Parts: sequence; structure tokens; C-alpha cells
Amino acid sequence: MTLMDTDPPDLVLLDLGLPGEDGFSIARRIRENWHCGLVIVTGRADSVDKVVGLEVGADDYVTKPFDLRELVARVKAVLRRLTPDTPGSPVPASGCADRLLFAGWQLDTAAHSLRSPQGEPVPLTGGEFDLLQAFARHPGRVLSRDFLLEQTRGREADPFDRTIDVQVGRLRKKIEADADDPQLIKSVRGAGYILIPPVSHG
Repeated sequence: MTLMDTDPPDLVLLDLGLPGEDGFSIARRIRENWHCGLVIVTGRADSVDKVVGLEVGADDYVTKPFDLRELVARVKAVLRRLTPDTPGSPVPASGCADRLLFAGWQLDTAAHSLRSPQGEPVPLTGGEFDLLQAFARHPGRVLSRDFLLEQTRGREADPFDRTIDVQVGRLRKKIEADADDPQLIKSVRGAGYILIPPVSHG
């Protein structure tokens, strides 16, 4: 971790099976102290482990054995989310404003940042930012998990993939007054999620 202080990485590939310390606690420490991509690469394929990994802040979770090309593609996808203005990254559609405003919140798509109604910066992982941006660009519409997964991960959804549910839960903890009684991002049973407040462009 001392090396990361002096030379912060753009992305960390983390194996959960490390000697001396639980991989989840390392992931949590990385997320709390550094703004970088975090991809867990592990032989632990249990769905509970995957959910925990995403809950502690991983941008993606890859199980062994894996195809090297898939790992490279996922790493590139995470890096694109962290640096949206790099060559080859998607260009926002014409007319899309840099700032999306809702319920006092300010989502700056150019700066890749979020500010609370009090003006305080709120750190988001790459996946959380992409998820909130998808909601803010489609306010008042029910967005399916498949659609949100494609928007945030750029790949076809696995019907058993709980990534979106985990990330919505993490996002609610950051923007809702009460994450257990959400008023901004509502669940629509059997359909997906919807951003309730209207969105304006700043």
C-alpha cells in the first residue's frame, strides 16, 4: 500500500486468495483510500462472494479460469469509465449537457463527478457513475436490469447477474436520505428501476 501512496495506479487486479489478509478487506481499503479501477480476479465463483466483492466497491468480478481476452476487455471497459475523454471512448450525443441536475444533485458528465445538494463532492466508482448517468439521461422511465447492465458494462446481461442490484444499493446509500426507503431511485417489481425526480441540464 505504501507504493500506491507514492505512485497511485490506474487500476488494480486483486486476487481474494492472498496470504495474511482477507481480499475483501484489502478491496475495501483500496476503495476508501484511492480513486482507481478495481477488478477482483479470483477462483471463488460463489455468487455470495461476487455480491460481497461488488458491495465493497469492485468495478468488476472475474472468476478463474477465464479467457485472457475477456479479462483484457473488462479491464479496458473499467478504464474507459474512469477516463471517458480518452481516444476511442464514446462521445456524448450532440446536445447532451455536461451537467445533469436532479433534486439538488449535480452530475457532471465531463468531469465525471457528483455533487450533493449542499455542494459537497460525492465519490463514485466507475460503475456507480455510469449507472447514475443512465438514470439521469432517462428520468421517469423504467429501465430494465439488462439495459442498465449494457449501459454500465458494455456487454450482454447474464440473466443471473446481480451486479445492477448491488450497484443500485450502493448508489442509494450515497444519494438517498434513507437507503431503506428510497425516494429518488425506485424499484419497479419485475421490471427494473426508475429515477423519479425530473432532470434539467446545466
